[in-house]
Amino acid sequence: MTISEAMVQRHSVRKYLDRPISNIARFLLEGCITKCNEESGLHIQLITGEPKAFALMFSGVSNYIVLAGPKNDSLDELCGYYGEKIVLFAQQLGLNTCWAGISAASLVGAFDLDDGEAYCISIAVGYGEDHGNERSTKVFDDVVTVSGPLPAWFRSGVDAALLAPTAMNRQSFRFELLDDGHVRVSVRRGVFSRVDLGIIKYHFEEGSGKDGSVWA
Repeated sequence: MTISEAMVQRHSVRKYLDRPISNIARFLLEGCITKCNEESGLHIQLITGEPKAFALMFSGVSNYIVLAGPKNDSLDELCGYYGEKIVLFAQQLGLNTCWAGISAASLVGAFDLDDGEAYCISIAVGYGEDHGNERSTKVFDDVVTVSGPLPAWFRSGVDAALLAPTAMNRQSFRFELLDDGHVRVSVRRGVFSRVDLGIIKYHFEEGSGKDGSVWA
C-alpha cells in the first residue's frame, strides 16, 4: 500500500478487537516511531497492553501512541506532522487508528516525560472491529484562496490535505500559492488547531512531492 492509498483508506476507528498487535507490526511501528523521534526531537511512545486510558472514550483500546516532546511553541505542530506520518505507516501495516484528545491525567504512569517535556495528544492503534466510515469533506475550491490555473503539484497537495483528519472534522484550513512558488497555509484557531496544521502539512508534502522548504 502506498502512502496515497493509505490516505484514502484510513478512517478513524473507535472500536477495537481484543487482539495484540502482531510482533512484526509492532517491531516495524516502533522502528517508525524511533526514526520520527530522531528526526523531530520528540518523545513519542508506543504503549501496549494498557486498557484503562481509553476506556471511557473508545471500545477495546489497549494499545496507543503518546505524543510528547520539548515544551515549546512548535510542539503541537510537530506532534501533528510526525503523528500523522506514524498513522499512515500503521495503515500500511494493516492497523487502524484514531487521534484522541485524551487528558494527561488519564495516562498517569503509562508513559515517561523528561525534564522540560510536555504531553500533547494520543492516537489509538490496533485492529478495529471495522475499518471506519468515510466522512464528508470539503472540495478544492473551498480551501484555496486563489483561482485560475494552478500547477498540478499544488492541486495534488491540496487534494491530499483534504484527506487529512482534523479535530471534529472542521477542515478549517486554507492554502495560498504565492508568486515565488512557496505555499502559505493557515488554520482557524481552535482546539488542537496546531496539531491539525502539522497533519495537514504532512499530507500536502506527501501529495505534492515537495518537502518542508515549500512553506512560506
